[in-house]
Amino acid sequence: MARYYRHIPNALTALRFALVPVFIVLMLKADEGHSWAAGVVFAIAGITDQIDGALARRWHVESEIGKYADPLADRLMIDSAVLLLYLDDRLPWPALVIVFGRDVLLIVGARFVQPRGYDFSVSFLGKLATWVLYLAVGCVIVTTEGTRWPLALFWVGVGLAIAAAVGYAVGARRSVGRSSASGRKSQVEVDP
Repeated sequence: MARYYRHIPNALTALRFALVPVFIVLMLKADEGHSWAAGVVFAIAGITDQIDGALARRWHVESEIGKYADPLADRLMIDSAVLLLYLDDRLPWPALVIVFGRDVLLIVGARFVQPRGYDFSVSFLGKLATWVLYLAVGCVIVTTEGTRWPLALFWVGVGLAIAAAVGYAVGARRSVGRSSASGRKSQVEVDP
C-alpha cells in the first residue's frame, strides 16, 4: 500500500479534471449563476488543488506530468467558471478577457520558452492568485446577484494573477536571454 501513496497527488489532479464537466452541468442548471451545488464542486476542486501540491512536496513525489496537469486543471475550472458567470451576467466582460487572455499568453508563452530552458514552476504569487480566484469565484457562485464583496475579491485575485504572469514573463525573458547568450558564446568559441 505504501508505494501507492505517490500516486495520490496526480489522482487528485485527475479528480479536478473530472469535476470540470460536473461543475459545468451544475452551473448550466443554476438559477442565474447562483448554485450551492456548483459552489461545493468548485470548492472541492480548490481544496484538492491545495492538497495535491502539498502532498507532492511533502512526500517528494512531484512528477513532470503533475507540474503541467495541476495548473491546467486549475485553469480549466476557473476559466469555465468565469465564462459561465459572464454568460449569466455575474461577472463583467473585462473579467473574461483578462482571465482568458492571461491564460492564453501563459500557454502560448510556455510552448515558446520551455524548449529554450525556462522552467515554468508555479510561483508563490501564482499560487496565491489561484487561491484568491478560487475563493472569489466560489463566493460569486454561492451568493445572489448584486452581492458586491465577492466581485471586489475577484478583482484582487485578477490583480495577483496579472502580477504572477508578469513575474513569469520576466523570468522567462531572462532565462531565454541567458540561454541565447550562452548559445552564441558557444558558437563563437567553436567556430574557427
